This record gives sequence, C-alpha cells and structure tokens, in this order.
Amino acid sequence: MAALMLVSGRKLLTALLQAQKWPFQPSRDMRLVQFQAPHLVGPHLGLETGNGGGVISLNTFDPTLPKTMIQFLEQGEATLSVARRALAAQLPVLPRSEVTFLAPVTRPDKVVCVGMNYVDHCKELNMPVPKEPIIFSKFASSIVGPYDEVVLPPESQEVDWEVELAVVIGKKGKHIKATDAMAHVAGFTVAHDVSARDWLTRRNGKQWLLGKTFDTFCPLGPALVTKDSVADPHNLKICCRVNGEVVQSSNTNQMVFKTEELIAWVSQFVTFYPGDVILTGTPPGVGVFRKPPVFLKKGDEVQCEIEELGVIINKVV
Repeated sequence: MAALMLVSGRKLLTALLQAQKWPFQPSRDMRLVQFQAPHLVGPHLGLETGNGGGVISLNTFDPTLPKTMIQFLEQGEATLSVARRALAAQLPVLPRSEVTFLAPVTRPDKVVCVGMNYVDHCKELNMPVPKEPIIFSKFASSIVGPYDEVVLPPESQEVDWEVELAVVIGKKGKHIKATDAMAHVAGFTVAHDVSARDWLTRRNGKQWLLGKTFDTFCPLGPALVTKDSVADPHNLKICCRVNGEVVQSSNTNQMVFKTEELIAWVSQFVTFYPGDVILTGTPPGVGVFRKPPVFLKKGDEVQCEIEELGVIINKVV
C-alpha cells in the first residue's frame, strides 16, 4: 500500500512539475531567427527569447544543426525538436544589442505576394472584393533584415509603405488542399512590402513586378514565429507607423483569402518549397491614397508591427 501511495505521489509530483513548467513550454513561443554576432563566424540560427528579447544560439547548442533557416526547415521535425530542447534548457542569452538580426529567411525559392486581400483596403480603393486571389511576386534579392535600411531608388519618386503578414512554408507541396495547407506552414513573420507606385501604375505596362522588387523592398522579421506559437494568425492586430504616426491600423481578420485558401490556390500553379514566403496583402492607409498622396523620403522611419509576431523598424535612406 505504501509503495502504491509512493508511486501515485510521484505521478502527482511529476504532473505538478509539468503543469508548473507549462508557461515556459517551447511550443508556446518558438521564435526562430537568423543572426550574426561579432564572436561568431558567419550567420547563425537562434531563438528570440520572447518578443523583443535576447537570442539563444542554436548552433552553439548543437553544432550539427544547419546554419540557414531554409536548411533547418527542410529537415522538419528533426531540427524543430532540437530547437524545442534548446528553449527548455535555460541556455545563455546574447543581449539584443550584441546581435545583428538578418531576415528570418534569406534566398527563398520564391516570394509570392497577394494584392487587394483586405476587405477594408478594397473599400479604400473603391474596388470590388476579388473573387480569386490576385497574385504577383517579388524577387528574393529584395529581402533585407528587420532593422536594415530601405534604399530609395533614383528611378522612383513615389515609394510607399505596406505592412503585411508573411507566411513561411515549412514543407514541400503541390496541389495542396486547403484542409491540409497548415501542415505545410512553418510559421509567420512581419513583412514590409515597399512599393514604387509610379512603376506600379504608369510604367512597365502597369505590370507590378518592377515596382515591387527594387533591392531592399522586402524587409522581413524579426523572427519566424512557429504556427503552434500563434493563437490565430487570422485575428492579429496589424499596424504601420511612419515617423511615429500610425498610418495603417487593422486586423488580419479583414483578409479576404486566408492562409489556407492562398496556399491551395497558388499551389495549383507552383510547387511550394521550405522557406518560400507568402506576403498576404496590406490593410488600408497606404500613402498613395492619402489626399494629397504622401510618399517616403530620406530620413523617414517605418515601423511595421503585428501582434504576437513583433515589430520591424526600417530607416529610409
């Protein structure tokens, strides 16, 4: 009897300890980053310790891990389980001031973008809500880090801001059903879809690509927040500030086509690969539709923020 009590007592103690640990469970807040630091050679993978926190080096924890996010994602559950262990291990944290954050994904196979995907943005444009997703692209060379500068190109006089929720693909797939789509998602991050309006509306036969893909026109970050760490990606506050003034403020619940539908739609045409990025559209409040229109100028600072995901801050030069 005493032995039985001891066993059930142990079970109770284990259960209590697990319950106590729950707020720190890694799956609750897995924030993957790519970063550089003075004492480390080349880019490294890390974990941001909470929104705006310091960084744990995953490659220091396990030197066999890949050093790029795409390779990390390609290995799927094997590498994710190592990251979970690292988060639970109370490792040394590098202060934020000592690291340089890179975009969470660099050199993806593709960056897929969605136009007119917020109900409130369609109203601003005085346009009907699209019946099918409007798809365009940016080249991967436009990607920069979360705190990098946005360079105004001499070829454009009308550079505008657009805060967006970005989806990062974690698993290869083609002809993906909407009901299976989330199994192909690694997580979410914040994107700034910088746009040269003159090249979107008047030049290049009004094709959008060139106006969207100047170098530095796709800041991403700060972290790839895994999907199990985000309560509901389609119910997050999303906002953009220029020089501290709120210019865009909405919620991802305004999205016309949600993540699942977008993945199902686009995967009819292309194969998704780990690391591919989907920019899911912007809410109202962009500069071109202000009266009079407002465009970015040298010295401006743009902050794009999404609830639970973080904030990216880009100086315009």
